[in-house]
Amino acid sequence: MPAYVLRNVRPLGGEPADVVLSGGLVAEVAAPGAATAPEGAVELDGAGHVLLPGLVDLHTHLREPGREDAETVLSGTRAAAAGGFTAVHAMANTSPVADTAGVVEQVWRLGQEAGWVDVHPVGAVTVGLGGERLAELGAMADSKARVRVFSDDGRCVHDPVLMRRALEYVKAFDGVVAQHAQEPRLTEGAQMHEGVVSAEIGLAGWPAVAEEAIIARDVLLAEHVGSRLHVCHLSTRGSVEIVRWAKARGIDVTAEVTPHHLLLTDDLARGYDPVFKVNPPLRTADDVEAVREGLADGTIDIVATDHAPHAREDKDCEWAAAAFGMTGLETALSVVQQTMVDTGRLTWAGVARVLSANPAHIGRIDAQHGRPIAAGEPANLVLVDPSATRVVDGAVQETASANTPFQGRELPGRVVATFLRGRATVLGGAPVEATGAVA
Repeated sequence: MPAYVLRNVRPLGGEPADVVLSGGLVAEVAAPGAATAPEGAVELDGAGHVLLPGLVDLHTHLREPGREDAETVLSGTRAAAAGGFTAVHAMANTSPVADTAGVVEQVWRLGQEAGWVDVHPVGAVTVGLGGERLAELGAMADSKARVRVFSDDGRCVHDPVLMRRALEYVKAFDGVVAQHAQEPRLTEGAQMHEGVVSAEIGLAGWPAVAEEAIIARDVLLAEHVGSRLHVCHLSTRGSVEIVRWAKARGIDVTAEVTPHHLLLTDDLARGYDPVFKVNPPLRTADDVEAVREGLADGTIDIVATDHAPHAREDKDCEWAAAAFGMTGLETALSVVQQTMVDTGRLTWAGVARVLSANPAHIGRIDAQHGRPIAAGEPANLVLVDPSATRVVDGAVQETASANTPFQGRELPGRVVATFLRGRATVLGGAPVEATGAVA
């Protein structure tokens, strides 16, 4: 594995520096021109480029095992590397469900074999996502995958007694329950956000209170048992206000927002294009403003992609029959730049916080990911050209599915290089072939 010298890069968007990567570590951070290049090192001119810790996604659907027609661990992690990620958390709603030590170890091994990013399986909270009895939480935590995040994402743990038991159980190994906040009785048959647009176009509405009621209940349960709670894909103004209140009260709650909820609104449903059908649904412009405010002020801790690839037949159909979900790994950083950096709401250091350091901490992988860019730290890094622009084309992305909501849209920023423990997985904006197994 060659050493690399990144010349004139801007760590966290700050002053230019030379950064040397060698032996899987950041070997040196020096003034421009002052770094010593190891023998045989590859030198990259990074003038004007921003260097960030490798991105970490707490919410990725890799579909394998069971739906390899939509995505595999190999294709999904290749897409993740192309998007600047060095670690992803793979959600449990596979087939079979990742509710046992055997299944989470299978996903973990597939990630190791692929070698593009570190794959950390998320374990199901309940057996088969059925919401009736707890899955093997302790066995998954003790497995080789060392699961620390548990979620029935795609379904809500709606039984308050079961949710309380899960919150109590994960305390034993410093785990966290990541809740998909959706009261099922309030969303039966729902197709999109309940509001003016749903009334005008005749699609069944999905009220904001269905999300907010579960979040309110669960932060109080977390307070009661003294456990960690993570809120998946928060999407409404009311949800932001509830999490803000809970944090002020000292409750150990964290929350995420997706890139699509930072940018897109329910107006896009007017064309009945199922690419815009997602769970939770796209909300109003007021909700978009609220989640941007919440991310800027720290109420919302992280951006997570909720990357949800689907086979063509599951999206190329009428709205009511279409699956919920959008891809997002390869566009996340660009959307955050457009909505938060270019608008002055976040600095690049802030981007590193919400897309790397915070998700790594929540997932308890912060010994390796989301680290400072300093000598002796693991060389999990992404180099970004913020001045570049691109037009999104789902047909040429690395993910196996093309259901991007940003098709044809011009987005800022381009991932120039991604490094996993000093090994280049992306160079010149393209994945490096024959990446091989993770060391």
